[in-house]
Amino acid sequence: MSGIFFTEDEIRFREEVREFAKRVIAPQAEEVEKGMYPGPLLRKIGEAGYMRQLHPIEYGGSAKGVVYEIIVAEEIAGVSAPTDMSRTASSTLCAIPISRFGNDEQKRKYLTPIIRGEKIGAIGITEPNVGSDTAGMQTTAVRDGDEYVINGEKRFITNGADCDIITLFVVNPDVPAKRGMCTFIFPTDTDGFKVERIYGLMGMHGMRIAHLRFENCRIPAENLLDREGMGFNILMDELNTERISIAGEVIGVARAAFDTAVQYSTERVQFNRPINRFEGVSFKIADMATQLDAAELLTLRAARLVDRGERAGKESAMAKVFSVDYAFEICNQALQVLGGIGYTTDYPVERYLRDVRIGMLGGGTSEIMKFLIQREVYREFELKAAMEKRTVPLEVASSSQKGETPD
Repeated sequence: MSGIFFTEDEIRFREEVREFAKRVIAPQAEEVEKGMYPGPLLRKIGEAGYMRQLHPIEYGGSAKGVVYEIIVAEEIAGVSAPTDMSRTASSTLCAIPISRFGNDEQKRKYLTPIIRGEKIGAIGITEPNVGSDTAGMQTTAVRDGDEYVINGEKRFITNGADCDIITLFVVNPDVPAKRGMCTFIFPTDTDGFKVERIYGLMGMHGMRIAHLRFENCRIPAENLLDREGMGFNILMDELNTERISIAGEVIGVARAAFDTAVQYSTERVQFNRPINRFEGVSFKIADMATQLDAAELLTLRAARLVDRGERAGKESAMAKVFSVDYAFEICNQALQVLGGIGYTTDYPVERYLRDVRIGMLGGGTSEIMKFLIQREVYREFELKAAMEKRTVPLEVASSSQKGETPD
């Protein structure tokens, strides 16, 4: 993407992250694919300063914003998607609520070590009976003096088996639905916390996604983020940024697949010429290039809106659903360009295809993204219609009310 859309500083930053990813992440990418949890890499990423983009300077962040965050996501995910997903779960999903809603003491105690890579974070939302319907959450927190007692289960928790801190979403059982949702900073050394199991995954090998259990876990009341009943607002705020980060990650993976397909089609010779001379191949490359740029632009738009402090629910949903759908298509077509060898582990394209598939699920499914988009479209339509009705000239409004058609 040209300098028209990214500033010189952003382009320079991308080059720095790309060099870091090649030098530090790439040599261990194969080990992560074989199942190695990338915890040591998260510390190196933190030490290099690539977990701080979204957070205030006074707590160790750089306050660069979401655009810089998607640059990091693209470059690291393009080398090792599980490593970046684990990074994002810690420095974005877990840390954003603390960064935006925590008090000074909470930020210094919990946010700063996450930014530095000294501690690993996770976010606790999904439950065995609760996926997209977050208002149906069943994990509870009951006040008992200066503590809260937490009971319940969470599943599909990235970093869940290895994290030090969970930004945990729970409900007050005495307050219905969204109004009873609360958010806590939950240290995993708390008595009663248990890792129930670690899931085997289709892709994203090395990313340890866990099922967690909370049995009469007592945590201090001071670990409550903001105040009781604010959980749903905190969650919606976090999800907007999470969706943009996921878009950045899958773009990074798709671009790696695209680059592999371009190189292979240039080198592979059939019928005495490189296969990129055949339109059946080169047109695939053209489609992939167009889809990549479109995904990048949608994601960049959403990121800039958030950085400007604007609401971007529709735009972040658009960025995510478009990026993940076309990232999957790009990886699939890249495998097709490589032919039979693409289906083997000799090339990483089959891994890219498996890795991007999770993007259609995490942070809200593609179907939920489309629901959010259509809802905003109709809200905007109704608002526009109402505004136009209020600004219709008096004589036109009068004639319309009589059933007449104005000229």
